[in-house]
Amino acid sequence: MKLFVVLVCVLAGCLAEKPRPCTSPPLLTGALILSTQNEKLWLYAKYFYDALGQKVRLTEQGNYQKKPFTYDALLLFREAAMYEIDDKARTCKKKPLRADFHPMEIPINSSLVGQAVLGSSSGVGQGLLVNTWTGNLSGKNYVTTFTEIGCIPVNTKYQTQEYGWVLTDFFNNVIGISDPGQLNPPDYCPTEMTANGEQSEDFTSFFFKLQ
Repeated sequence: MKLFVVLVCVLAGCLAEKPRPCTSPPLLTGALILSTQNEKLWLYAKYFYDALGQKVRLTEQGNYQKKPFTYDALLLFREAAMYEIDDKARTCKKKPLRADFHPMEIPINSSLVGQAVLGSSSGVGQGLLVNTWTGNLSGKNYVTTFTEIGCIPVNTKYQTQEYGWVLTDFFNNVIGISDPGQLNPPDYCPTEMTANGEQSEDFTSFFFKLQ
């Protein structure tokens, strides 16, 4: 009986523990949908995320100012290089990547908004326990939601001058990378930077503004 009481107290203490900022697993694969408040941009993307090697691959399709686009980019932060890839045409451009790698995480100075269940709490497996956080990074407000168990991203909203609020929903997240080759440049990619040496303006930057 005493052992039962102790176990109940331990479990109750764990459930009552206040959520804390966390970092997502270092290897993730999944998809996301991004949309902007002013309706200028909408995109769907598959992503491969490797925090250990500081590599990210994003394959995107969407609409920008009502014009459709597709985009495939591999970002290698340790090499400070990004590859713009067209797998069908077997073409590739290598450009400088002028950005620091930031792990997918809840900033340590975030404030907890609250905890909630997505779906239903009426039965086992019917709901997902999540934590929502808010804060300010570089003068921009954000609200982000991660799962309580596993620290998996669910959605993020942040303010921009050009687009207003930007909303990103993550889904089909899987821990690990089933095809590590997606994080290596294809054999037809050049080893040298493009002649102009300029980093293009692309939609991969949205991924890193979520962090």
